[in-house]
Amino acid sequence: MFRTSRIRITAAVFTAATLALAGCSSESGSSNADSSKPDAGKESYSIGISQLVQHPALDSATEGFKQAFADAGIDVKWEEQNANGEQATALTIAQQFAGQDLDLVLANATPAAQAMAQNIADIPVLFTSVTDPVEAQLVESLESPGGNATGISDKTPLADQFDLIEQLVPDASTIGIIYSSGEVNSQIQVDEATAEAEGRGMTVKTQTITSVGEIPQAVAALGDVDAFYVPTDNMVVSGISSLIQAAEEAKTPVIGAEAGTVEGGAVATIGIDYFELGRQTGEMAIRILRDGEDPATMPVETASEFAYYVNEDAAEAQGVTIPQDILDQAERV
Repeated sequence: MFRTSRIRITAAVFTAATLALAGCSSESGSSNADSSKPDAGKESYSIGISQLVQHPALDSATEGFKQAFADAGIDVKWEEQNANGEQATALTIAQQFAGQDLDLVLANATPAAQAMAQNIADIPVLFTSVTDPVEAQLVESLESPGGNATGISDKTPLADQFDLIEQLVPDASTIGIIYSSGEVNSQIQVDEATAEAEGRGMTVKTQTITSVGEIPQAVAALGDVDAFYVPTDNMVVSGISSLIQAAEEAKTPVIGAEAGTVEGGAVATIGIDYFELGRQTGEMAIRILRDGEDPATMPVETASEFAYYVNEDAAEAQGVTIPQDILDQAERV
């Protein structure tokens, strides 16, 4: 049984400065100084979408982004590409988009956004599913990006997630985290999770991977842990079944940072609704395209909604009894 309970949390807006992005010119006649500003009021657009890899969270963000345009009654010709988790492919997609007549591009996940920032400077770049745009060098600061890129951060409510770990596993003292060594957003989350755990008297054990196939070996290398925590790491989430299998064999609960992980077999999270995250990004894009807002002066936003997600079948398989007060807050999906 899969349940969810939505919790409205006030959106935080990050702070800001200047970004100079180098890139290739597109064929959209963008040699003019104001070429990064589309024609305001136009109701038909051509938009490129580069998604890093296929998994439920990123898929939902892409669908939410497109839904924002459907809700607004705006006609869009979509050019969608998926990098299948390969940074080199993400760069190739960005270079292709730079040579096309596009009004705007969406980069879904940090590596895809980094590829766009390196190659496109003359049309707006919107990013979503990016944990820390400053650390990823997409913007120098967040309140006033200064360049042609802005978007939404998927920074998760880490303290609430560790509260959840303590509720589900009251005696937990050692938390295991597996993450991709090539994803800057994952390293940021691991550092923050380590600090959060230490403040609660817990220890974090980590293992890095470079491919999905390394997850089983990473689980074995971690040894005994009281719970696994899965950050919004695209590689681990796309291969979550390997981690879930090991967790069920060891009766060790998995707590995720987002709903897709729970759908994939984690016990629970309080995390982001990625469809709504994508929709929020789409609404930003519409303000740029239809209303003429300038990405350089649009603060990077954070998710405006978080939700409880609980997978009762996974809890049973991983040896966890979910407290009734958590179940009482959940709605059946």
